[in-house]
Amino acid sequence: MLANAMVVPTIPVTDLDRTVSFYRDVLGLTVLEQTPFAVRFGAGDGSQLSTYKRPPVERGQTVAHFEVADIEAEMAEIRSRGGMFEEYSGPGLTTVNGIAPLGPARGAWIKDPDGNVLGVRQGPVPGR
Repeated sequence: MLANAMVVPTIPVTDLDRTVSFYRDVLGLTVLEQTPFAVRFGAGDGSQLSTYKRPPVERGQTVAHFEVADIEAEMAEIRSRGGMFEEYSGPGLTTVNGIAPLGPARGAWIKDPDGNVLGVRQGPVPGR
């Protein structure tokens, strides 16, 4: 049953070398598998994220997010490795120092080199 299966977000990218540099070196994920067509990364409690090479596609929405215990500490770590978080100012979503309130949680967003939006979220995890 799919209810018991691991879900792996899969993100399109145009340059696998640049992708490895960002996801491994900036975000701190572990490379689990690399082929000429895709790279799979490990994160946290056995979570995985996959990237695959393809021509450019339109981007703009969050494709995956990481649940963290301390959003400020995670952001500081990522920033220390060259990561730059997005700032938003508009109806329904305004960030201060990269962080926005999201109901009972807080979130921040960073783009990979292809413009894919990744989130970092601190707050209660539904179902846990």
